[in-house]
Amino acid sequence: MWHLPSWLALMALTMPLHCVVVAASEFEQTGQSGGILCSVSTPLSDIVVDRPTLLNLERESLQDLEQRRDRVDLQLQALSRPSMRTGVAAIGFRSDAHTTSEHPEWIQIELGEARKIDQVVLVPSIWRDGKTGFRADGFPLEFRVLVGNDEDTNGRVVAHYGTSASLLPRVSPVVIEFPGTTASWVRVEALKLSPRAWDGMYILQLSEVLVFSGLENVALRQRVKASSDDARQGSPRDKRFLVDGFVPYLMDTSEGAHSVAFLGTSRVSTDPTIIIDLESVQPIDGIHLHATDLSDSVPQAVPENFGIPRRMLIEGATQEDFSDGTTLLEYRYESDLDSGPIIMLRFPETACRYVRFTVLEPYLQIVGNFNRSRIGFAEIEVLVQGANVAVDKPVDVNFRALAPNRSIDRLTDGSNLFGPILPIREWLSELALRHELESQRPRIAAELHSRYQQQQANFRWLVLITVLVVAGATCSVLVQWAFRRRAIFQTRERIGADLHDELGANLHAISLLGDLAQANLNSPKKLAGLLKRMRALTERTGDAARYFVNLHESKSPYGDLIEDMLRTSARMMADLEHEITFEGKETIRLLSAQQRLDLFLFYKECLVNILRHSGATRVQTRLVAEPSKVVLTIIDNGRGLTHSIGDRVPSSISRRARLLGARVTAEDRNEGGTCIALQLQTRRFGISL
Repeated sequence: MWHLPSWLALMALTMPLHCVVVAASEFEQTGQSGGILCSVSTPLSDIVVDRPTLLNLERESLQDLEQRRDRVDLQLQALSRPSMRTGVAAIGFRSDAHTTSEHPEWIQIELGEARKIDQVVLVPSIWRDGKTGFRADGFPLEFRVLVGNDEDTNGRVVAHYGTSASLLPRVSPVVIEFPGTTASWVRVEALKLSPRAWDGMYILQLSEVLVFSGLENVALRQRVKASSDDARQGSPRDKRFLVDGFVPYLMDTSEGAHSVAFLGTSRVSTDPTIIIDLESVQPIDGIHLHATDLSDSVPQAVPENFGIPRRMLIEGATQEDFSDGTTLLEYRYESDLDSGPIIMLRFPETACRYVRFTVLEPYLQIVGNFNRSRIGFAEIEVLVQGANVAVDKPVDVNFRALAPNRSIDRLTDGSNLFGPILPIREWLSELALRHELESQRPRIAAELHSRYQQQQANFRWLVLITVLVVAGATCSVLVQWAFRRRAIFQTRERIGADLHDELGANLHAISLLGDLAQANLNSPKKLAGLLKRMRALTERTGDAARYFVNLHESKSPYGDLIEDMLRTSARMMADLEHEITFEGKETIRLLSAQQRLDLFLFYKECLVNILRHSGATRVQTRLVAEPSKVVLTIIDNGRGLTHSIGDRVPSSISRRARLLGARVTAEDRNEGGTCIALQLQTRRFGISL
């Protein structure tokens, strides 16, 4: 059973999505209403789950969504289920059929007297759809609920549901809460009808309307008016069935103890009685008779009225011997439309301690050629303003039970085959709440699924990015390693080339100076000059060797390219006729130190090759520097490449040109000798000197 705070929270959840309360001054059936007293958008506390249309799931974190889903699942486990009835029974009310939805219909329940009411429950008629299962049929798409008194014939609107309320599809009741108000009648006006399933005609159709004052259904078996009524003689559809207390559900609660029904038998000639002792005088005003276990098999083995007496007298008394007994009511079963899972009976409030049920005409079960009486109930509730005061109270009968497990105490144990028996208001509110939560959960699940997919996508992107970063880092390391290896190779190659070209040329020059010194031994003055030149050249060679070995720690022993070329050519071409010219000297001085060094070493290697291999007597050198290129041309009159080193560019010259990043050509001249031309592009990739 729910405690009161939980029950109040449940009631708060069943408030309409948007409820408008108005005071009517001149309300007529045309639908015109008076001024608005208040407009209520249902506030939802933290202890209940929000209505689906009020959710803003996109703003909630993933953890909040998971917690919300878990709360919904826990609540669904604790709520009653809309288990459907079977068998033949009254269906409810159906209006005339129309070809369009814009045809207002209304029903009005007369409460008999002014009562303070705070809830109206609309139970839909249920259609068994072969594709989608059970669903509401003929429930209005737009409607409003009005209440009023006998002197207030116009009434006032307490709830208005538009098509945006999205009440359909559903099988559960619609619970409408509003502030307590005194009224003697309640009207439901359907402003927009929905089509019925079997032929598409537009109707207003309801199974039951309950009006609650606290826990008491004050609409039970009251007079009903309607704008139209599709009732026929003996039909299960009639406006009187709108308040007969029979709903299309079995009370199927989810938790708690359950019990099988009491079932007994007696001789037909006797008057079986059941007496309940309430143990104190109570102002009772209603009886609920719960039918025996009918739905424990499919199809059910017995009719829905199995064990329910055809006629039964219900009396109340304050004395055990019923000396002051009074008749509360007489129940009569006249057709299959008069029974159901819960037979709800009302009578004027009467002070009683003892309640006696006398079976005047029992239910007869035909077994072969014999008629056997059967008397059975799953529970008998004795009500005081809707609350059962007979739970766990002693019961006495004057006939025997059919089986030990169907003992008489089962009549007041507060349970049926499915679990605890709830007050009708609480039970229907749980069904309404279940509908809200079941409508809400797919939205939560869809949002969670979207978040999980986004997480998976983000994770895939993260993995991809990580792989790309690792691959990029690996490639970067490999590229840097390759560059370093290339740089080391180039450095080694450059040092080797520099040592070969510079030291080789210098050593060759030293050997020439040695030959000259040996030839001038008898001339001390010339010999001293030659030795001085050899000394200077030896020191220069040592400086160059140290520079080439450690390029970053030593300063270049070379200065101005033009001066170095003039000095070197004068020293090495001393015995030859040599002409050297320069154009664009300022541009030459703008070359980088490395370019100047490489140009000088290239020129020097060309002179060494001429001295070693050409046998030339005349050499011409021309260095032309332009903003975009530098061209160095060296011409001799020697034997040519074919007769000296072969028909190709000497490898030492080619290597030096490659280190410089220049293009070199070497070819024999028609008039004899060789022409070596080096072209260095100084404007590369849009960058000029």
